[in-house]
Amino acid sequence: MQLTIIDWLIMLVYFGFVLGIGFALKRYMKSSTDFFLAGRSIPAWVCGLAFISANLGAQEVIGMGASGAKYGIATSHFYWIGAIPAMVFVGVFMMPFYYGSRARSVPEYLRLRFDEKTRGLNAISFAVMTVFSSGISMYAMAKLIVSLHIFDRAFTAMGLPSTWIFHAGILVSAVIVLAYILLGGLTSAMYNEVLQFFFIVAGFLPLVWLGLKNVGGWSGIQQRLSPEFTHSWQGFGHANTNPMGVEWFGLVMGLGFVLSFGYWCTDFLVVQRAMAADSMSAARRTPLIAAFPKMLFPFLVILPGIIAIALPTQARGHWTVAAGSKQEVAQQIDAANNQAREAGGKGLIPAKIDDRGGVVRDQGGNVVLDYDLAIPNMLLHYLPTGMLGLGLTALLASFMSGMAGNVTAFNTVWTYDIYQSYINRGASDEHYLWMGRAATVFGIALSVMAAYAATRFNNIMDMLQLVFAFVNAPLFATFLLGMFWKRTTGHGAFIGLLSGTCAAAIHQGLTLPAGAGAGIKGGWLGLVHTYPSEMAQNFWTAIFAWITCFVVTIVISLLTHPRAESELTGLVYSLTKKPSEQHIAWYARPATLAVIVLIATALLNFIFY
Repeated sequence: MQLTIIDWLIMLVYFGFVLGIGFALKRYMKSSTDFFLAGRSIPAWVCGLAFISANLGAQEVIGMGASGAKYGIATSHFYWIGAIPAMVFVGVFMMPFYYGSRARSVPEYLRLRFDEKTRGLNAISFAVMTVFSSGISMYAMAKLIVSLHIFDRAFTAMGLPSTWIFHAGILVSAVIVLAYILLGGLTSAMYNEVLQFFFIVAGFLPLVWLGLKNVGGWSGIQQRLSPEFTHSWQGFGHANTNPMGVEWFGLVMGLGFVLSFGYWCTDFLVVQRAMAADSMSAARRTPLIAAFPKMLFPFLVILPGIIAIALPTQARGHWTVAAGSKQEVAQQIDAANNQAREAGGKGLIPAKIDDRGGVVRDQGGNVVLDYDLAIPNMLLHYLPTGMLGLGLTALLASFMSGMAGNVTAFNTVWTYDIYQSYINRGASDEHYLWMGRAATVFGIALSVMAAYAATRFNNIMDMLQLVFAFVNAPLFATFLLGMFWKRTTGHGAFIGLLSGTCAAAIHQGLTLPAGAGAGIKGGWLGLVHTYPSEMAQNFWTAIFAWITCFVVTIVISLLTHPRAESELTGLVYSLTKKPSEQHIAWYARPATLAVIVLIATALLNFIFY
């Protein structure tokens, strides 16, 4: 199937709106607060949708679809265990500290609570993480463009090699995101994220409906796949009895507590959206509003991946055949299907192909499947002209939101927490506004470099969890102690953070997932343990990082002198006045919304148990 003028028109209209929002907001960017924090004037519902959409990047759409194909419905744990409880916690307990302290970033809160060196360490590690995350979104978008053969004819006409298409995809995505962030800052990013949210929903609902209809509904999927793929908790009694290769303790502790709370409670990428709200009440409701659609997103992004692996093995790229008679086309498809089966593809998931056109195999000789192509292949397999354009636009929207979210977080942390704090303290507000725009440019340039590192993974979700294990896991231990134990000291927080990151590096350097060789996936210090999967290794890396940071922070804090209680008012739970909710209707109060969200999430876990 080839893209038609209707498909192209839908995508062009989307890009027109994206850039138009940036141009419309440009005249409001008069100060650094306007550019970095949207003037703290955004209503709760916009913040809520931007909060979830900032997380709807490549890791959410391509990554979750890939994990659905690789691990089955157990991937829903990234939502029902690995997101919702943490989103409730940050809304009810942590936003009063973030918003009430008037900190401009998460690292700046660390300076207020602890000291300058703790802020500096987190600012640098977070800046590195956002570069990697943005790079992953670029990689996913470029890979999508290659797999859809969108630019094949244009490159052939210009006499350019097809291998350049991947590089062109990265460049195109970088330029578009750069344009609308330079124009409208965080405000532009947030309103575009709301637009992208609705595009994603509109583009994926038809895909799920058509896919389920084709396979005979959920019962049809259960007949085609083994039970561990269709039950969210089955087999978690032992690491070797479930697709994720994780026992229940590693799942609950590693994902449900350390990684999820570490991300949703401390990652400035999402916290920044709530900090832009127009009031304390709106800031607290932001993650709770986002939690309602979040709990339903497994049915939009994970289910297509499960359908893709449940279908009969298909030809890799057979939908691009558009020449010859009907009989000739059928013969080409049959021949390609046979090649796909021989190569080791499964369903709509092809074997991963290296630069020389050969099939990639792991250390055990097994074919490595390219799970990241689950969603793109589903779109091309099911959606007709027009609907295909909408589905592709939904994918492009997810990449844009993921990239923009990381870039706006990066330029804020770089300008406020690195440049202003350590390089140029006394400059004017106009100068910091200029630096924020400059940071947007070189932040995207660094992200382009990170995009090429992502080619080493066959599931970008695995790479993201590894990055989070190094950065967010120890940071959550620091926040937990800092907010709820007033005895925590700056020296304890700094040494604890450093120790937690080192523990993650040591653990990852001494372990490997099954079938992997020493290198970026671990084992570079030696090999003392092999995990059943990359996901299991990531979860335990996070656990070791969190425990190390938690213990070291306590020990060092007990050995050093704490700050006076008068200096911690508004920064520690026991010394902070609780926000009044008397003026808020009972059904709109954060506590009420939290209870509703948690009950609904528990029901979903029970239904798919």
